Amino acid sequence: RGQKKARAAANHVAQEAYSSVPHSFVFHRGQIGKNVGQLILDVRKVMEPYTAESLKVRRKNVLKDFVAVAGPLGVTHFMIFNKTPSSVNMRVARLPKGPMLHFRVLKYSLIKDVVSSLKKHRMHDQQFTHHPLLVLNNFGSDGMQVKLMATMFQHMFPSINVHKVNLNNIKRCVLLNYNTETKEIEFRHYSLKVVPVGMSRGVKKLMQEKFPNMSKFEDISELLMKGANLSESEAEQDGEHNITELPQAYSGRGNMASQQSAVRLTEIGPRMTLQLTKIEEGMGEGNVLYHSMISKSEEEIQELLNRKEVQLKEKEERRKHQEQNVTKKKEKLEENKKKSLEGMKRKRSSAEEDSEVEDPGMQNEAVAAESDDEVEYYRQAVGAEPDEDMFPSAKKRKRAFPAKYPGRDKGAHSAKRSVSEVRTGRGWKKSKDGEKAFGKKTKPAGKTFGAKKGGRENKFGAKKKKFELNKKDKLFKSKGHNGNQSFKKKGAGARQGFKQRKGKG
Repeated sequence: RGQKKARAAANHVAQEAYSSVPHSFVFHRGQIGKNVGQLILDVRKVMEPYTAESLKVRRKNVLKDFVAVAGPLGVTHFMIFNKTPSSVNMRVARLPKGPMLHFRVLKYSLIKDVVSSLKKHRMHDQQFTHHPLLVLNNFGSDGMQVKLMATMFQHMFPSINVHKVNLNNIKRCVLLNYNTETKEIEFRHYSLKVVPVGMSRGVKKLMQEKFPNMSKFEDISELLMKGANLSESEAEQDGEHNITELPQAYSGRGNMASQQSAVRLTEIGPRMTLQLTKIEEGMGEGNVLYHSMISKSEEEIQELLNRKEVQLKEKEERRKHQEQNVTKKKEKLEENKKKSLEGMKRKRSSAEEDSEVEDPGMQNEAVAAESDDEVEYYRQAVGAEPDEDMFPSAKKRKRAFPAKYPGRDKGAHSAKRSVSEVRTGRGWKKSKDGEKAFGKKTKPAGKTFGAKKGGRENKFGAKKKKFELNKKDKLFKSKGHNGNQSFKKKGAGARQGFKQRKGKG
C-alpha cells in the first residue's frame, strides 16, 4: 500500500511539473526546401524534450488549427519557419494572445555540417532527455524590442532554481548573443562537459581508464610529468574563463564536490544568425509594435489606429446586417412551411369529404367492366361471338366511342377476312356520312383509318360519282372507215366467239 501511494504521489508531482513547463511546436508554413526542412528537425532537437518531435503538417492546415490543438496539449510557444525567394524567415509566437516576433534567418548551419567540421564531438541520446540551459548575452541594452526578445526567449525554456537544480541534468547549453552594432542575434547550441583540474594529462588519461603507450619512456614519472604525447583535442588549455568550483558531485571521474573543475563546451549545432524585423500584437493579426525598416510618427500611428477602428465598426455592422437577413429568411421559411401544411390539411379534408359522396358514374363503369369480362369469357369458352342481346351493357359501352374507336364493334371474324375479300373490296360496311378528315392515311387494304367509308372521295372531301353502266345506257362505240361498230358485247354469243377465236389462234 505504501508503495502504491508513493508511486501515485510521484506520478502526480511529475504530471504537475510537466504541465508547468513551457511546450513548443516547431513547424513550417508554405513551400520549403530540403535544407529548411532539415533545419526544422534540428531546431526540434534543440527544444527537446518539451516539444512535438514528430509533428505532422498538411497543406490544408491553417494557423487556427494549430492554435485549437495547442490549448488542450499545453503548448505555449510556436516556432514557424517559411521560405521566400529572397530569404528564410522564422516567427516566434506566444500563445494564446501573442505577441509574435518576426525574424529573418541570415545564415544557418545544420547539425551534420557542424559535427562534420569537428575532429572529436560529444553527442549522444542521453543529452536530450533534459532541457538545455539558456544563456543570454548582451540583452540588457536599451530598447523595448530587445527587452521583449529577451523575455520571449526566457519563457521558451523551463526556468531553473539555482539552489535546487541537479547539475547532472544539465548536459546542453543554448547561447543567444545580441550584437548591438549589427542588431543580429547569434544562436548556438553546445554540448557540456566537466573535467577535473589540477592533474597532468597523463593522470587524466589514467582516470579515464585509458592506458597510454609508454614505450618511449624510461620511467613512469615521465608519464605523470610530460603527459604521454596526448593529442591536440585531448590537451585543451584550461584557464580562469572555464574553471569553477563544483557545489555538487558531477558525473565523471574526479568531479567531486568543493573541488575545481573545468567546464568545456562542444558545439553540436544547429547554428543560426537572426535579425528582428517586426513585432506584432496577437497571433499576427494585431497592431505592429515595432518595425526595423519602417518608422512612423505619432500622428501617422494615430491615423492608422483611427482607420483600423472604422474598419472594425464597419465589419461589426456588416455582421449584424447579415444576422438580420438570416433571421428574416428563417422566419419566411417557417411561414411558408406553415402555409403549405395548412393547404395540405385542407386538401386532405376535402378529398375525404368527396370520397364519402357516392359517384353515380362509378357503378356504370364497374358494371361495364364486368360485362366485358363476361364477353371475353364467353368467346374463350364457346369459340364464337355472343349475340347482341346477351350482354347489353357491353354493347352500350362499345357504342359510347363510335368516332374515336371505329373498329371496336367488329368481331374477331372481321379481322380474319380472306385475301380475295380484301382484293375485291367485299365485306366492308358502308358509312353513314361518307366523309373523312383531310390527310388521313389508308391501310393497304384500302380502308380509311378513323373514318367510315360511304363512297369514294377525293382529297378535298368531295364525293365522286360512281361510274356505273346500266342497261339503258348506250354502249361505247368506235366507228371504223365505214362507221360500223367495231366492238359490241352481247350475251353468250359474244363470249363464245371470243373463245373460238382464241382457240383458233
